[in-house]
Amino acid sequence: MRQGRQIRDQGDFVVPIIRVEMFKGRNREQKRALVRELTERFLRTCGGKAEQVHIVIADIDPEDWGSAGELVADRLEAKKS
Repeated sequence: MRQGRQIRDQGDFVVPIIRVEMFKGRNREQKRALVRELTERFLRTCGGKAEQVHIVIADIDPEDWGSAGELVADRLEAKKS
């Protein structure tokens, strides 16, 4: 997880965008809980209003993610065999 760039909203305040990139497989309830927790913790730490906090969740397929010089999908297949 990384905190992304910030954008200007309609007023003079800066809108935080929190971007989460993770493998596919979480259901809507898990994502809903994640958004709620990230928003609450951001506000507790940095202040602001919930309406100003934006969360972007990107579900990534393991065949579209590389680590340590190989596709994660290949590594997962190798563990199965």
